[in-house]
Amino acid sequence: MVHPALEWRTVFTSMFLHGNWLHIGSNMLYLWIFGNNIEDTLGRFRFLLFYFACGAAAAAAQIFSDPHSTIPMVGASGAIAGVLGAYLILFPRARVLTLVPIFIIFTTVELPAYLIIGYWALIQFANAYFLGGGEMLHGGVAYFAHVGGFTAGIVLILLMLDHGGGRRSRRSSRGWR
Repeated sequence: MVHPALEWRTVFTSMFLHGNWLHIGSNMLYLWIFGNNIEDTLGRFRFLLFYFACGAAAAAAQIFSDPHSTIPMVGASGAIAGVLGAYLILFPRARVLTLVPIFIIFTTVELPAYLIIGYWALIQFANAYFLGGGEMLHGGVAYFAHVGGFTAGIVLILLMLDHGGGRRSRRSSRGWR
């Protein structure tokens, strides 16, 4: 049996493992689009603490949703969800360049961040609470990790900025450079 203190290491190491190339690619895309402004606001060290705290909260939420699961959880999606939650609070009206399908043609449109992140959050909450997202009997997406990370990101950014720890970005609050 592994010592409980050592089991917590896997929460952090799992954030660097991914199920496939699409999983890591989508996480990196979200981090690239939304993470830079959060890092500018918090500073590098505080952003790193924020990111890992969101990842730990995400893992805790998924574990709480199904404490007897033996299926491994991998990926940084919960921590990325925390970045999205913080972005929603800090830059809700920032315009994000988005790929939109219109029938078989794809075009790009600038949409406010609250629409992009709000739509994403709605899907996560719906899957977690209404479509059995916590019951990962055969593997799949850890939706409660997304919900937990997103919620942690909102709460943490409000706490961090409320205590004067954050600094506003000098860069544009656009979701892309």
